[in-house]
Amino acid sequence: MMEKTPGLESQIAGSLWGAVVGDALGVPAEFRSRQDLAQNPIVTMTGNGTHHQPPGTWSDDSSLIFCTVESLLECNHLVAQDMAERFLRWLRRGYWTPYGEVFDLGIATRQALARFAEGRPVARCGGREEFDNGNGSIMRLIPVSLWVCNTTPEEAVASSHLASIITHAHPRSQMVCGFFTIIVRGLYQQLSPLEALKQAWSQAEALYSTDEEFHNEWPALHKMHPDILPHMSESEVPSSGYCVHTLEAAVWTLLHTTNFEECVLRAVNLGEDTDTTGCVAGALAGLTYGIEAVPAQWTRALARHDDVTEIISRFTERLTRR
Repeated sequence: MMEKTPGLESQIAGSLWGAVVGDALGVPAEFRSRQDLAQNPIVTMTGNGTHHQPPGTWSDDSSLIFCTVESLLECNHLVAQDMAERFLRWLRRGYWTPYGEVFDLGIATRQALARFAEGRPVARCGGREEFDNGNGSIMRLIPVSLWVCNTTPEEAVASSHLASIITHAHPRSQMVCGFFTIIVRGLYQQLSPLEALKQAWSQAEALYSTDEEFHNEWPALHKMHPDILPHMSESEVPSSGYCVHTLEAAVWTLLHTTNFEECVLRAVNLGEDTDTTGCVAGALAGLTYGIEAVPAQWTRALARHDDVTEIISRFTERLTRR
């Protein structure tokens, strides 16, 4: 149990900082196995490793989060075309990268942005095949999820789908993003992680299980049931780049830890897609515990610290004044 409930401003800032911190913690460990990390765990912000980057380097996850934040601030609502243009600028010009170049990129995102660059309408760019269900849309979703927290569940889910479709248009990827956003709504309302999961399951089941487009996909989220996920052991929680695994792993670590630091380190040390699991878990933990719970030595170590501070401050101020 938290001793003190964070205020709204602290929650929003904590969620965004938490996502970037979780991402940066995971970058040097990406693709390492759980067994390897059990022997040599990530315990703080480190560098080199998988991508040979300095400590505090964040990946494509945070780059696309910042592009999303910037789009929401400039357009004052979700405009998929504008987001896609910023994503393409990131890919082609290194926009919102730590050091001016892209060093990590998902296949589905690259293919979708190639279609967009060729002039395909943004709603038809994201992949729709079974193998297009990577975690490249949930990893960047937290700004959208926060932006729509004061709307209805139906509106929040629709916005999540719209954001996902830019790069990941398969109904399962959209559904994972919708479920994630409903959990974010519950945490934003200061429900406990378990209560947020219970509320999310109830609302998502009502929205997806009978919907013509999604009802065949709904069983893919069966492990998110509040009678199942909290009782799973770590060995039962995969941490691959599959969108369902990322959602399960991030929420599972939130349920099985009691503070921000413990949550993100446990998420990263699950192995495999460490940056994205850390990013999504960090977003949820930062929202739960607030910015005060995010270690200052980790935020100070982040690449482009001043730029990150400025854009997160702008976003936080905009949301708290609406």
